[in-house]
Amino acid sequence: MKRLDKDEALSLYSNAPLGELCERAQKARFAHVPGRRVSYQIDRNVNYTNVCLSGCKFCNFHCRPDEPEKAYTLTFEDYLPKIAELRALGGDQLLLQGGLHPRYGIDFYETLFRRLKEVDPDLKLNALGPPEIAHIARLSRMTYREVLVRLRDAGLDTLPGAGAEILADRVRRFLSPAKPSAQQWLDVMREAHALGMSTTATMVYGHIETLAERIDHLLALRALQDDRPAGAPGFRAFICWPMQLTGTALARMAAEGRLPEGISLPGEPRRWLPDEEFLRTIAIARLVLDNVDHIQASWLTVGLPTGLRALSAGADDMGSIMIEENVVSSAGSRHTLDEMPGQTGHDGLPGQDEGFRGQDEGLRGNDYGAGCPEDNPDAGAHTTGKGSLADPAGAHSSLADPAGARNLRAAIISAGFTPWLRDQQYNAR
Repeated sequence: MKRLDKDEALSLYSNAPLGELCERAQKARFAHVPGRRVSYQIDRNVNYTNVCLSGCKFCNFHCRPDEPEKAYTLTFEDYLPKIAELRALGGDQLLLQGGLHPRYGIDFYETLFRRLKEVDPDLKLNALGPPEIAHIARLSRMTYREVLVRLRDAGLDTLPGAGAEILADRVRRFLSPAKPSAQQWLDVMREAHALGMSTTATMVYGHIETLAERIDHLLALRALQDDRPAGAPGFRAFICWPMQLTGTALARMAAEGRLPEGISLPGEPRRWLPDEEFLRTIAIARLVLDNVDHIQASWLTVGLPTGLRALSAGADDMGSIMIEENVVSSAGSRHTLDEMPGQTGHDGLPGQDEGFRGQDEGLRGNDYGAGCPEDNPDAGAHTTGKGSLADPAGAHSSLADPAGARNLRAAIISAGFTPWLRDQQYNAR
């Protein structure tokens, strides 16, 4: 398949009929991920602090260092019940994210990671993101590479693609004035890839950016993935979602007419309803990112029905069941896995009876390998694990089947799918 350039990608994204765009993306999906199965994961998103200097105008969760009545940092003891519950529910990973804390340099994170691994050596740490790495490097007067090596040695397993939003400095200077630049974000990931670390890439759309800036974002990710060393995984997956704006400073500024000249919300007139915009974005990502194996349908901000429809628009992974989430929910996201989708689409959107039937769905680990053998029809079967906080004798996941996982499996099975489990590096669990 011929690689898309910017003009071709922008034209397809903007003008192609939705069905045609999704069909092309689905062909690309099966070229990347042969076999008709879809994965998901059980992990826990833990926000270790809410103190942050970045000043993001779209975030309701974090607070400034001078707001002691709002600020918190988890104690080590706070992690223990969270890990125990995660293990009891069949999970094996913490997604650790916080903010740009003015006092937390390399020593804070090294100590935290080592202590967590001492308590549960098999626990996977998918932690921080390029903004935090850049911030730690500045505070500790280290290079990005030095920070990553020390954190890896302390227990960091994989690096999430947090804080990318849109990789355009025009956007970043206004939305997140204290976050690293687009180039700094890419430079951190370049170093991680050079070290052989597994990472993910993200995009948060639907605010002040233009469609052309979304395409530029995808092309920047593709170029960085092209540059990874031979044999390095680089970006294992791409995840996108619409920005949640309820109650945010950005929404207030727009409502009160206080946006500066050259900034508008949205960045250009809306062309599509939200569900179609999500499906189009998933599809064009699959087509542009021809060197990234997996495209995730992030259901948390769009709802499970739309997340499932993305499986016919190029996505092959349903992400996490989200045992815990604090950030996007603070800005208006209220979707849960209690939502059970119908069997067909609506308003002309692809439905579960349009390209879904027969696509296997599977619980995955973070390395995107299968958690259950493909010929095992029992979606709830897990292999016996080593001892953990939840079960010192072992087999911590053998009986676990959280309601969220059951509901996700039920929704997908009702459309003709079969579940399996992956970890953060998309290897088998």
